[in-house]
Amino acid sequence: MTIQRKIIHVDMDAFFASVEQRDNPDYRDKPLIVGGQPNSRGVVAACSYEAREFGIHSAMSCAQAFKRCPQALFVPPRFEAYREASKLIREIFWCYAVQVEPLSLDEAYLDVTYTESCDGSATKIAQRIKEEILTETGLVASAGVSYNKFLAKIASDMDKPDGLYVVRPEAGEAFVAMLPVKKFYGVGPATEAKLHKQGIYTGKDLHNWSREDLQQVLGRSAEYFYLAARGIDHRPVKSSRVRKSLGKETTFAKDILDIDELLQHATKLAEKVSLQLNAQELMPKTITLKVKYDDFKQVTRSFTRQQPFTNLSDIEVQIPKLLQQTEAGQRAVRLIGLTTSNFDQGEDDQHLSEQLTLGL
Repeated sequence: MTIQRKIIHVDMDAFFASVEQRDNPDYRDKPLIVGGQPNSRGVVAACSYEAREFGIHSAMSCAQAFKRCPQALFVPPRFEAYREASKLIREIFWCYAVQVEPLSLDEAYLDVTYTESCDGSATKIAQRIKEEILTETGLVASAGVSYNKFLAKIASDMDKPDGLYVVRPEAGEAFVAMLPVKKFYGVGPATEAKLHKQGIYTGKDLHNWSREDLQQVLGRSAEYFYLAARGIDHRPVKSSRVRKSLGKETTFAKDILDIDELLQHATKLAEKVSLQLNAQELMPKTITLKVKYDDFKQVTRSFTRQQPFTNLSDIEVQIPKLLQQTEAGQRAVRLIGLTTSNFDQGEDDQHLSEQLTLGL
């Protein structure tokens, strides 16, 4: 059975310019251009939405931008500030997905196919991520949600700024059919002109062409465009970051004193963690139990063995032992968590995967 992927593409809105406007109140609500000075040979690195209303865009010469909007403010880029904001944003991503593929400082793909947060809804996860980015950084993001990278990226551009657009599996091919070909990832001015010359203006036009005919026009890119026109993109979300731990925790509605009840909750967490470990082919050597008491004091107890844990029963055996090393049963507990780490890395374990859930 093929699993339907759930992919989110997050794109920060006017990222460099938004950071500048956030950090300097004098720049807010004004046409702002990050890049060179108007009398230089520099280009626009980024511009605010107020500047875009004058037809200004990135890569435009600053001299041309000045002609279009003489009242615009020109500021040099502060890459350290952008990197710091990007770091905070990526940490938010990692709270919801194990596979995060950054494309630049201001955009990334997230695979949330196996994420349990937000009832497993990729749409709800995207909304939560947008809210957390705004709360943590004061910046606005747009997100696209779909079943592959191609559609998620296009979706993230649909309702900018502050957009959230969803392309569901049953609507994918119809959505692509109405797209201008310039919206296809990888289509620049030269490719667009080449396609227009062949009478290909939309996804529907592209869909009407065979693989062989597209090969004559697009060469090695033909297969990608042939599949994309049908809403198909098999490219996985690839992360260069190795997962160090995997765990679950739960906060109780009421503090719990009963040790048997705590063990039941811990066992349920172990079941969820085990499912994720199996899905991601991860084999931990360390198990850590976290207990937070009713006064918010927190303790952790760990157990490590030489051979990795490969099944749920081995993990479950250790839970009562770890819980006995805490004051649970004597003090009321408000939160309990179970984390696995110290993953065994065999020869074939080069690419570590995702998290857990259902439904766009």
